[in-house]
Amino acid sequence: MKLYFSPGACSLSPHIVLHETGLPFTPVFASTKTKKLADGSDFYAINPKGQVPVLELDDGTRLTEGPAIVQYLADRVPEKKLAPPNGTMERYRLQEWLNFITSELHKSFSPLFVPTVPEEYKAMSRARLGERLAWVDRQLAGRDYLMGDTFTVADAYLFVVAGWGKHVGVDTAGLPNLSAFLLRVAERPSAKAALATEAQARK
Repeated sequence: MKLYFSPGACSLSPHIVLHETGLPFTPVFASTKTKKLADGSDFYAINPKGQVPVLELDDGTRLTEGPAIVQYLADRVPEKKLAPPNGTMERYRLQEWLNFITSELHKSFSPLFVPTVPEEYKAMSRARLGERLAWVDRQLAGRDYLMGDTFTVADAYLFVVAGWGKHVGVDTAGLPNLSAFLLRVAERPSAKAALATEAQARK
């Protein structure tokens, strides 16, 4: 398999999950700014949306959108328990978390990375994110991870998105449960390996 990624983008989530699965894969750098691959070829030929992540399977099939990719990967290795079994209420709870992170957190962060977005709108986004992250902090009370004691693909996604806060003025220091969660995930070998690869790609 190949994972098309851009350092610091949401593709870090499936990058971490791939390391959790133990499945063989090749990370492929794709610039979200130039829309070019390292060899100069057009990234739009890989994904017409021009966005990461893209997971390319061994047969050439390509899957896009992070929440879909991480669930596919989790289902490849059910013994790793990265997602509850399909059809269970626990699986729907996982999807509930993935949808919340996508719609309420990820998309609220996006304007903060755009220089041309008015500061008034950015202030509203920061306030909204502060409220949402405070809610997440309360859900993490007494838990190591979003679903309890077991790390799932939703945790990888939350780790990536909540970690953007320090770059755009969204302070999570006053959220003890979320802060502890971010440190806990950062210590996982999968997160360290993915972050090391992405740091190298920045050079």
